[in-house]
Amino acid sequence: MPSYPQPVESLIEALSSLPGIGSKSAERLTFHILRMPLEEALGLSEAIRRAKQDLRQCNVCFNISTHDICEICSNPSRDQATICVVEQPKDLLAFESTSEYRGVYHVLLGRISPLEGIAPENLTVDALLQRVKNGNVREIILATNPDLEGDNSALYLSNLLQELPVHVTRIAKGIPSGSQIEHVGKTILTDALRGRMSLRVQS
Repeated sequence: MPSYPQPVESLIEALSSLPGIGSKSAERLTFHILRMPLEEALGLSEAIRRAKQDLRQCNVCFNISTHDICEICSNPSRDQATICVVEQPKDLLAFESTSEYRGVYHVLLGRISPLEGIAPENLTVDALLQRVKNGNVREIILATNPDLEGDNSALYLSNLLQELPVHVTRIAKGIPSGSQIEHVGKTILTDALRGRMSLRVQS
């Protein structure tokens, strides 16, 4: 059966392993890369290398960082007693773009989704609980996406946090149900933060 030269086939196979990229899309991307000037293609390769080599997860909040402790966690002007829990680093950036929130974050690196084989132990849940147990945390804002998996993840976390001395809130429902936080406008995110609701009665 006719086939491309091995380097082409290898690149198509590598690109098709990326999420959301099928074989046809991988093939189009491959030939786009082959048409690029050598310097531009090598620049793409270098950007990938640097991202893999230089980036890491913050030891505190699990955000993407070039240091062991990210700029937000190490910023003394941030309110370390308020933690906003998000699913992914891109959600953190969405909240940062509002300039409304001055606390710190915790990135779950996903959400509970049994259909996708993602359980609580696959996320950074234990690290979040340990941050609360270490003390000095006043409020946990659950800012997972307002869809089925996000709501279930927020409910799971709120139940775990019930026995700990921390105020638990959920972002307001001004965000359309089923939407993704990363795509929501700054004004709506700001309103969601300001209108967050308590998930339990403080004793």
